[in-house]
Amino acid sequence: MPANMSLFSVNAILILSTDDRSRILTKYYSAPHAPPGSTTNHPGANPYPSVKEQKAFEKGLLEKTNKQTSDVILYDGRVVVFKMEGDVMLYVVGGGDENEIMLFGVILALRDALAILLKNSTDKRTLVENYDLVSLAIDEIIDDGIILETDPVIIASRVSKPPTQDITSVKNIDLSEQGLLNAWEFGKLKLAERMRQL
Repeated sequence: MPANMSLFSVNAILILSTDDRSRILTKYYSAPHAPPGSTTNHPGANPYPSVKEQKAFEKGLLEKTNKQTSDVILYDGRVVVFKMEGDVMLYVVGGGDENEIMLFGVILALRDALAILLKNSTDKRTLVENYDLVSLAIDEIIDDGIILETDPVIIASRVSKPPTQDITSVKNIDLSEQGLLNAWEFGKLKLAERMRQL
């Protein structure tokens, strides 16, 4: 078993605008606990701790991938998989020795889940208007750099599912004055029947 075996496989997930090169959503991950005696290069370590370093990385990455035809590159010692959707670029960044196919599965899950949630309208304006759904979808896919789910249908259903109600049939309750009077009469009738049985 390799010494650096870890569940932490994603260093960052980025959604950047290709028009004005702005950040739409960026999440950098770091392991909650570093292995004993390790430096900043352990699996799950945040490679860019400051915002300045993150923006410099994102700027260089956008310039490098803007005219690329492939979906996987090695940039700054990191494996980067990306997809262009409309006027945005979706990136998943992993360590230099990370499995490209696994990271590509994450980017496909993100792209397809966003297509389901946003009804095939994955552009900057729609992403900003539905920022909550986008953020929740990313949280369903990745948690602290650990890949949790890659099925876009399951991700979309978890993100868009309405909260469950404590009362099973709230829709059938009539809360008008007449409805409350009917409920009162029904309660009196049932109580009278119980009292006669005793």
